[in-house]
Amino acid sequence: MQSPRERFEEIERLTICERGVQSANSKGRLIYEEPDFLRTCFQRDIDRILHSKSFRRLKHKTQVFLQPEGDHYRTRLTHTLEVTRIARTAARALSLNEDLTEAIGLGHDLGHTPFGHAGERALNEIYPQGFRHYEQSHRVVDRIEKSGRGLNLCHETRLGILNHTYGSKDDTAEATLVRLSDRVAYINHDVDDAIRAKILKEEDLPEIVRQRIGNSHSSRINAIVTDLVENSAVGEIGMSEEMTEAVDCFRDFLFEAVYRNPRAKSEESKVKNILGGIWEHYVKNPDKLPEDYLRIADMEGVERAVCDYVSGMTDDYAIYQFGNIFVPAAWELR
Repeated sequence: MQSPRERFEEIERLTICERGVQSANSKGRLIYEEPDFLRTCFQRDIDRILHSKSFRRLKHKTQVFLQPEGDHYRTRLTHTLEVTRIARTAARALSLNEDLTEAIGLGHDLGHTPFGHAGERALNEIYPQGFRHYEQSHRVVDRIEKSGRGLNLCHETRLGILNHTYGSKDDTAEATLVRLSDRVAYINHDVDDAIRAKILKEEDLPEIVRQRIGNSHSSRINAIVTDLVENSAVGEIGMSEEMTEAVDCFRDFLFEAVYRNPRAKSEESKVKNILGGIWEHYVKNPDKLPEDYLRIADMEGVERAVCDYVSGMTDDYAIYQFGNIFVPAAWELR
């Protein structure tokens, strides 16, 4: 009797194009595992990421705006879901492997710091070896999750996560699609959040953006993804030159108007003090680290363990830890 996994693999052979990755042709896992009866290897990767602790913590990590007042601003989790949905839509249109695309999309930001890129910049200055969230995401799935055992993901998923920021000549088509979808998602939802925060108005967007991409959140995403699919269908995975120019202008505009805007970033100066204080405390008192990180300290050094611990914190937990360490506790005189 043919198993459900074997049936899925047969469907992939019939539906995935030549440049896509069939799950049956995966280069495998770091540690060999017998194939699953129900799921392909990439479907298993999706489930492992989705059920991981680091994935759940993304809902309490900043995307752009620190501690915003309101329920509708993006978090690192909603960003991840938007990236994954955009990438999977394009993968289906291009007859690529939707499951591999989804696994990379869901896992790409697992190593992101609290307080968004402000936290990443702070840790990069504090940690002597430097900190890059895409490398940390790869480390999370290989070394940190499941009490140090890692998730044992497929080669293609792991490399897609590692290379999601800058890409690599060895990337699969699915990995390239996630990298581009990451940009499509963040430039669109960040301007949406900036308009909600009254930092921008729709009419502030550059003329090239409004003419070539659109005048609303949904129309802009649809225009870019449609261009990406149409252009990728006849060539390498990527947008047309005309759309690339508009998207690059869009991104440059956001850096000037939002990412470096004093109103949006007014609290960022406090981030390094918070993370730096926590860092110094645990470097000096490694015995106070949780057990999982004590094992990392024994094998790879205290600073590596503290970096892993601090980068995995949510915004609220980092603030709580800072207060717990440095703010005197209330007490009652009897």
